Amino acid sequence: MREDQKVSVVGIWHLGSVYSTCLANLGYEVVGVDPDPRRVKDLNSGMPPIFEPGLEELLTSNIEAGRLKYTTDMASALTGCRFAMVTFDTPVDDNDDVDLSPVLNACQEMGGYLESGSIMIISSQVPVGTCDRIKSLIKQSRPSLDFDIAYSPENLRLGKAVEYFQKPDRIVIGADSSATLDKVEAFFGVIPAPKLRMNLRTAEMTKHALNAFIATSISFANEIANLCDEVGADALKVAQALRSESRIGGKLPLLPGLAFAGGTLARDLKVLKKLGEDSGYEAPLINAVLTVNQRQNRLVMRKLERIHGSVKGLKVGILGLTYKPDTSTLRRSAAIEIIKDLSDKGAIIGAYDPKADPQEMLRHKEIARYSDPYSLAKGADALVIVTDWPEFKDLDFDLIKSLMKKPVLIDAKNMLYDRRLGTKGFIYSGVGVGEGEGE
Repeated sequence: MREDQKVSVVGIWHLGSVYSTCLANLGYEVVGVDPDPRRVKDLNSGMPPIFEPGLEELLTSNIEAGRLKYTTDMASALTGCRFAMVTFDTPVDDNDDVDLSPVLNACQEMGGYLESGSIMIISSQVPVGTCDRIKSLIKQSRPSLDFDIAYSPENLRLGKAVEYFQKPDRIVIGADSSATLDKVEAFFGVIPAPKLRMNLRTAEMTKHALNAFIATSISFANEIANLCDEVGADALKVAQALRSESRIGGKLPLLPGLAFAGGTLARDLKVLKKLGEDSGYEAPLINAVLTVNQRQNRLVMRKLERIHGSVKGLKVGILGLTYKPDTSTLRRSAAIEIIKDLSDKGAIIGAYDPKADPQEMLRHKEIARYSDPYSLAKGADALVIVTDWPEFKDLDFDLIKSLMKKPVLIDAKNMLYDRRLGTKGFIYSGVGVGEGEGE
C-alpha cells in the first residue's frame, strides 16, 4: 500500500467504480463513497454497478487485499485524505442538458469534511467554469479552509474502461496553482502516461473540445454515408481512403452507422452551444453536428419503410440493446430511441442482448425480451442490428433466414457487410453501402 496515500472517490457508478478499483490496484488505500446503501453493499461484496470487462475481478482482489472499501459515510471517508476525487457520471436529461446537482451537492457536503491541505480532483464531466463555482461554494461555508481544486477529465470508454485507465494516451491536469499541479502530477505519477498541465478552465474546455471533435467526425461520416446510399457509393471504402490519408489518420471515428448515443458527446456539444449563446457568439458548426446526429437514427425507419411500405403491424427484432458492446447499460442507447420510433408507428418489437441489465429492462415494458437470437427471428418481418456484439457475426444465418417471415436484415453497424448475405436470400441493408449483397 502506498504510504500516506489514502484517497476518497466520491460518486460510484461507471466512472467511480473504475477509478476507485484501478487506484486501489495501483497501491492506494481507497474509500469509495456513494449515497446508495444498496450499491455500497453490492460493491463491498464484489459486485460492480455496471458490467465492464475485468472490473469485477479487480474489485474483488483489491477488496480482499484490504486496499478498497465503500461507504455512505462521507466524514469517515475523508478523514486522513490528501486527495478526494469526484467521479459522478454527470446526468443529462432527454435533451442532453447537464444536471449538475449531484456533483454540486456532493462537493458541498465534502467541503464540510475536507482536511487542511487537501486537494479535490474533479473528474466528472462538467461545464467550463464549474470548478471555480465549486471552490466558491466551499469557501463560502468554510472561508478559512486551506484546500485547492484540480480538474482531470475522465477519458474512459465503455467496454474498455479498465484498459484506458491503466494505459491512457495522456492525462490532462488543470489547476490554477503550480503547487497543486505538482502534487496532482505526482499523484498520477503511478500511471505511465504524459501529463499535460494547464489552468482549470483550459482543462474543462479540453474535454468539451475533444468530445465535440469526435462528435463532428461521427456526424461527418454519417452525412457522407447517407449521401453514398443515395448515389450507390460505398461509404466503407470512402472511410478507408480517408483514414489512410496522413493528414487525417487511422484512429478517427469515420465509419458510418447510427447516431452517437449515451449522452456524453451530445452533452459537450450542448455545453458549447449554450456557451456561444451566453457569449453572443454563433456556433453554426456545433448546431450542424447536433442536427445531423438527431436525425441519424431515423435511418432504420426509412430503410424499413422503403422495403415494407409501412412498419405498422410488423414484427421487428432488435439485435443489441446496450449503449455499446461489452457493457450492460441501456442508458441513452440508440436502440431505445429506435424502438420508441418503431413502436409509435405500430411495429411489434422484440429484442435480444447478451448483457442488458435486467433492472434497466424493467423500465422498458414495451420491449419483449428474447433469450436468444433464433427465437427472436422466428416469424420476424425484419431484424435490425443496433449494437455490434461480436457474437452476432457467428450466428447461423441460414437458420435465421428459415425462421423469419421475411428475411430483411438492417445492419446499422455494417458488421455483416462482408458476409454477402444478399447471396443467401436476405434483403440486406447496411449504412452507406446501399441495399443488396454487400461487398
